[in-house]
Amino acid sequence: MKHVATLVRLVSALAVVAATLGPMAARADASDIARACRHPLFVTDDPNGMWFTHGYVVHNNMWNAAGYDVSQRLRACSAGNWSVTATADNSSGDGAVKTYPNAHRDYHNWNTGHEPRLSSFASIGSRFASRSPRVGIYDGAYDIWLNGVADSGSTEIMIWTDNHRQVPAGHVVKRGLTFSHRTWKLWATDDHRYLAFVPGKRLGHGWIGLKQRFSYLISHGFLAPRSTLGQVCFGYEIVSTGGSAQRFKIDRFSVTSQRK
Repeated sequence: MKHVATLVRLVSALAVVAATLGPMAARADASDIARACRHPLFVTDDPNGMWFTHGYVVHNNMWNAAGYDVSQRLRACSAGNWSVTATADNSSGDGAVKTYPNAHRDYHNWNTGHEPRLSSFASIGSRFASRSPRVGIYDGAYDIWLNGVADSGSTEIMIWTDNHRQVPAGHVVKRGLTFSHRTWKLWATDDHRYLAFVPGKRLGHGWIGLKQRFSYLISHGFLAPRSTLGQVCFGYEIVSTGGSAQRFKIDRFSVTSQRK
């Protein structure tokens, strides 16, 4: 489900990212297997709590929790080994996403506003592994921001890997697409400012080719050819946990890219 831009998501990052992030790390972790984070290096229940680590940002991101009864604590050992324990419900019946705990890699330069064009990349991809409680309403997904990061001119591309009783924004515009050896549907809003690839079956781990999807969207008129890359996130959009504390675990997340 599409979520709106909020200042809480961005403002605290503006002054910190440039000073904290050095050259982007190629990967956050080396293992594909499920593993524990018994001695976390970062713990927060701050709605906007962030940890800057090795070229990535781990973000508690309770961006839409105000007005709802929501709690969420994040524990992280790295950008590719972290979890949140969240409590939320859908008693209002509005189906709103309350939080999007995630790890992300920024390509947006927060000092200058510059972003690299998609056409400047020879390859962009990401590896992930995650686990979820199968209770409530949520989706596990990449949230990729193009042409800015969550601002009025941005395009949001989501790649869902996990889904429990959740539905994307917009409607299905393409079926039977093959990426990463899986079959996907493409959802879109009428203005194509929100696009979501949704698989036929849940993906617990794997490799996601991002460049191929960007190229498809450009060649089929869903995305402007001169689009730029702002941010690549992976995490869980949480609507409800059925009112009880539930745990969402990321066992791997890394982004790799090569420029032409």
